[in-house]
Amino acid sequence: MQALQSLADNYNYFITIFLMVSGLYIVIARGNMIKKLIGLAMFQSSVYLLYLSPGKIVGGTAPVLDPAFTVYSNPLPHVLMLTAIVVGVATLALGLALTVRIYEAYGTVNEDQIFARDNKK
Repeated sequence: MQALQSLADNYNYFITIFLMVSGLYIVIARGNMIKKLIGLAMFQSSVYLLYLSPGKIVGGTAPVLDPAFTVYSNPLPHVLMLTAIVVGVATLALGLALTVRIYEAYGTVNEDQIFARDNKK
């Protein structure tokens, strides 16, 4: 019973692992560049969850020096993940822009068709 309660308390880690594995599988197994970008976004979201999950302390407050509070929550993981979200959005935008340019040049976003077309030359 204690093990089941421990698993229920850490459900967020199982969601994180599922997102991470799913995103990695999509990036590796798919040939469509748009699907690869979606997989990359899923993988990045799992990393955000992985960092933010242990950052929240139940009963913790902001690190303001107040003698009434003795448990503080560290804001650094949250600040780092805000920065990572901005970088992730910029990376996704660049990937989409490159995909549009590749589609204009090759007429497809499928890697196999692009490689076949390049090998014919």
